Amino acid sequence: MAGDDVQAVPAPAAAREYTLHCFAQSGNAYKPALMLELAGADWAPRFVDYFGGETRTPAYRAINVMGEAPVLEHRGRQLSQSGVILDYLASTLAQFGPDGDDERREILRWLLFDNHKLTSYTATYRFLRAFVAHPDPAVTEEFGKRAKAAWEVLNAHLAGRRFVAADRLTIADLSLCGYLFFDDEIGVDWNAYPHLCAWLARIRERPRWKHPYELMPGHPRPVVA
Repeated sequence: MAGDDVQAVPAPAAAREYTLHCFAQSGNAYKPALMLELAGADWAPRFVDYFGGETRTPAYRAINVMGEAPVLEHRGRQLSQSGVILDYLASTLAQFGPDGDDERREILRWLLFDNHKLTSYTATYRFLRAFVAHPDPAVTEEFGKRAKAAWEVLNAHLAGRRFVAADRLTIADLSLCGYLFFDDEIGVDWNAYPHLCAWLARIRERPRWKHPYELMPGHPRPVVA
């Protein structure tokens, strides 16, 4: 990333069982990073200089042809797409996964909703607000409307529930919360969505929880483009 004040990667990735290619501003990378941290896994981040163009380089495309972060390396595997990584970690860590087929399908339902609706709109809305110097106001407003509609769906679903897909934390929760801790950059007060707000508080209260900017390298963020 451009700038001289990017924090160092906290430990040599090669020394750890899991290596996660990530950067602090990525909510999608935060999803598996948070899961690894909550599970107490032996993992290390490997900083991806997204804003410096690293994901467009041939070297990075050799790691992930899609040119995206995160990428998880584990026991010779290289896995991309946060939903796939979360599913894989649920198996290898034996935590936060489904108990039976019904829960598996319910988790999958919310993973698909997250990737198609909640994360896609929220992440784009936040990017326009926080990382683009002069976004088109009409485009920003439209993505804001779509993001708010997704928040309302999640808020309504969480009424009377502690977690999204089961009576405990699962990868559905870890996927859906990925961008929602950037509330200051999104410009949202989660108190307007009380059930969602309480759910985020429950996740935040978990032992080992960390904000994305504390958990992954690359903060402070770059100058607005």
